[in-house]
Amino acid sequence: MILTKQYRCIHSSSCQCTKGHLSEEVIFLVFQQLNWNPKLIAALSCVCKWFDDLAKRVLWKEFCRTRAPKMMRDLQSCGSHNVDGNWRALGKLLIYCSGCQKGGLFNNVQIPGHFVYRTRFSRTSGKSFLLPQCRTDVLYVCDPCEHLDQGDDGDVGFFRGVFKSFSTSKVRKMLIKREAQLHPKEVCPYCKAKLWSMLQAKMIPQSASVRLGAYEDCIEYFVCLNGHMLGICTLLPLSDSEEASEGE
Repeated sequence: MILTKQYRCIHSSSCQCTKGHLSEEVIFLVFQQLNWNPKLIAALSCVCKWFDDLAKRVLWKEFCRTRAPKMMRDLQSCGSHNVDGNWRALGKLLIYCSGCQKGGLFNNVQIPGHFVYRTRFSRTSGKSFLLPQCRTDVLYVCDPCEHLDQGDDGDVGFFRGVFKSFSTSKVRKMLIKREAQLHPKEVCPYCKAKLWSMLQAKMIPQSASVRLGAYEDCIEYFVCLNGHMLGICTLLPLSDSEEASEGE
């Protein structure tokens, strides 16, 4: 269930959202015992602006560190990375497949977004999504979330990822050099930043289809200004996908 923020303080009619509730230390310990449950963090964020701020600064950060510790240490190993201001967006990216709506980023495909139980993000796989001249960049990408039997579209996979230090990456420099246009309407489902189309910029390498087990001409992905990536592909039948992997 996706909760809508209402910012209705439930403590008392006179609560100013900075006084009257448990200290940050106590809330930290409570959520530590709850193993940083993301649905409970989201629910707490809807109570009032004070809790929302605490969740963005502390709780989502600890959730990310617990869910993907090695990845988070790497993303934070460079001082220029902006992950500290986007813990909630990064937490959502770890556990949420954005899907798509008709007329949205991926044309006529209609698949609702949903939470995923667990997803593996790989730095090695990320290199397959970069042109050879950009492979010194660090990109973490998850395995595709498969949505089978989507009518004429066949088996569809959604994948997502995140760049380390995207502001100084070769991918960003190349997008700017090629004068790639930002999408006029759609924004990143994780942080609401504007999006570049890697397909429009002709920056999708053949190795991406091999890594995904997908048709080469049926891959599209976007990168937002904060370095979050999301994409869609049409998956090969299992036997064809295995053959493609063997030939990699």
